[in-house]
Amino acid sequence: MKTIPIADVSALKNELNKYKKGKKLEIPRFNQLARMAYIGRLVMAPLDPEDPECRAFLVHVQEPQGLAAHFIELDEDLQDAILILDGEQAMAIAAIMEEGVAERARWHEALNERDFYFSAFYRPRDRDGSH
Repeated sequence: MKTIPIADVSALKNELNKYKKGKKLEIPRFNQLARMAYIGRLVMAPLDPEDPECRAFLVHVQEPQGLAAHFIELDEDLQDAILILDGEQAMAIAAIMEEGVAERARWHEALNERDFYFSAFYRPRDRDGSH
């Protein structure tokens, strides 16, 4: 845990300003976070919703579960982590999350309309009348 000497008010203000800006992630870590967003394993909230100048977001990374856990690699320090992400990357992650939700919704709609019976049991007759 990081400690900030309270006697130095300007150091405290500088430290708070760093948190309000959030942190940019490197490309590999951003991609890991984006994968978690796409499959719906992130929870995001504004860092300070009452401050219009604060663009940073709190991001809780939930570990992948089920089948996704076998395929998606996530750094150990990102598993069940809470990050303070800068506004620009947070907005990109939010758009990726929205894209993942829309894709899953389309998949579920298509699944609901799919007719499994005919593909499993219906065999059209050949021209000579045989199956």
